[in-house]
Amino acid sequence: MSATPSGPPLWRLWALTVFLAMAAAGLVGRLAYLQVMQHPEYRAEAQGEHIGERIVPAHRGALLDRNGFPLATSTDTWDVAVDLKIWADSAVATRAAERLGPLLGRSTGEVLAATGGGLEGTVTIARQVEYEAGRQIAKLGLPGVLLDSTSRRIYPESDTAAALIGFTGRDGHGLTGLEQDLDTTLTGTPGRLWFERDVLGNPIAFGYRREEPAISGSDVLLTIDRTIQRMAERELDDAIKKTKASGGTIIVQDVQTGAILAMVSRPTFSRERLDLDDPKQMELVRNRAVTDQYEPGSVFKLVTMAAGIDSGKVNPNTSYLDTGQALVGERVFKNWDLSTNGPTTMTTTLVRSLNTGTVWLADKVLGAETFYRYVRAFGFGRPTGIGITGEAAGMYRLPTDDAWYRADLASNSFGQGITATPLQMVNMVSALANGGKLMRPYVVQEVRGADGNRRTEPEVLGRPISEASARTMQQMMREVLLANTFAHVPGYTAAGKSGTAYVPTLVTNTKGDAYMQEVTIPSYAGYAPATNPRIAVLVKLDHLGTSDFGGTLTAPIFARLSQGILTYLRVPPDRPETLAQGRREGQ
Repeated sequence: MSATPSGPPLWRLWALTVFLAMAAAGLVGRLAYLQVMQHPEYRAEAQGEHIGERIVPAHRGALLDRNGFPLATSTDTWDVAVDLKIWADSAVATRAAERLGPLLGRSTGEVLAATGGGLEGTVTIARQVEYEAGRQIAKLGLPGVLLDSTSRRIYPESDTAAALIGFTGRDGHGLTGLEQDLDTTLTGTPGRLWFERDVLGNPIAFGYRREEPAISGSDVLLTIDRTIQRMAERELDDAIKKTKASGGTIIVQDVQTGAILAMVSRPTFSRERLDLDDPKQMELVRNRAVTDQYEPGSVFKLVTMAAGIDSGKVNPNTSYLDTGQALVGERVFKNWDLSTNGPTTMTTTLVRSLNTGTVWLADKVLGAETFYRYVRAFGFGRPTGIGITGEAAGMYRLPTDDAWYRADLASNSFGQGITATPLQMVNMVSALANGGKLMRPYVVQEVRGADGNRRTEPEVLGRPISEASARTMQQMMREVLLANTFAHVPGYTAAGKSGTAYVPTLVTNTKGDAYMQEVTIPSYAGYAPATNPRIAVLVKLDHLGTSDFGGTLTAPIFARLSQGILTYLRVPPDRPETLAQGRREGQ
């Protein structure tokens, strides 16, 4: 018998062969997919293991005064950090701290203590180290010591215009003032740095390095003049000290363009001593010249009189019968000095600041619709659009409001029962001075950036009164100032108006008893020279315990400040002192 060969059937061999071939093909395909199709992904992942990336901060732009002097600028600094894993070796840490300490102005123990005693990660032990000190630290090549480029904001004029300019936070971004409002413009665009690193994350010398440079922030040229700003601050600080006022505001504006040359707000803050966690101190950072509203008092009579002149209802010689009081609705209004003047012209109404005259004009002549139309036209009841955060609109009631009474019209006519900001008031005076054009006030004169320069062009918001009416108002305001010997500007013609608002305030005496006490908010607003107006000035003091009749406190500030500014601006005098003295003696 012949033997039959034993073994797996042929079909099984074929199946095994096919299976192995398919497995090999799958393996080859998988390898091809990983090495070809997913090559970029794994390559990037591998590079991520030894390629580091850092953000390169952009240099923050400067805030400059209108002549190019820096009010806020940045200087390059370094943050110093420590790799705790490397400093876990106490001998390494001590030797590094000994050499690092003198450059940081600290002892060895202070440097070691700043790490917090951790064992992993990195910790920043010093911020905003001077640039040269940081370079010296880098040259030492200390193990575990890392440097990050940063910057520190400095204010060369100290706290000049602090409320307007504001300040930045630890991250370099603006927190208040123009530092906040212009943050996007000043910040710029950060760059990026890619570098080859070792297992500890430190850059490898002469290794791979690629940088996407940062784009510096733009410099901003303001309309503020540092010299005029200091003049205004000095005058206001002296006045507050003398009168014991709780605060005050001074604004100086270019009447032709609307540019703000100085903006002073008190009380204010010191950047070095400011505690951001103290709510009372944080109250000091707001710019009261644009955020705070007050009853302007008799300065507002200029608006009422301008409405009467421009509407053609009255002229400077139009007279009314002053009986010493005016009954409107159920309220009786009297003159501030309780005087009775008989037949009285509109010019005398302004010169003597008679409440009964403007009440008569608003109630008997103009009417509510016309009066409030002019109030709105002069910019009251809405923000000026200066571009400063927190700007208030001011408030007053209209006949369409349920709470409005006819007596509101009477009290509004002489600046009571209506609120405005100091900025709105000085802008109104500028409109009278420049021929009737209401300008948009602005503080940014030019932005200078990598993409070119952009200048702010003066913008006319409207014309509340005609040029002819403005000239009439200018002459009347000139007469008002000439009657006030406290407001004369030595060497220059000028025009203006004083005002005093009365504010009931709750106070507490030494025994703890609470009672109402009437305090005042005196102000003076005017412009100079009267013959060729250049500047408008508003002076306001807050919460005085005494009255300021005729601007006896605020008018002299206006006079001194106007003279100083015009002299500084080299505006030729237009009123010889001999002539001025003769006119004063003849009145």
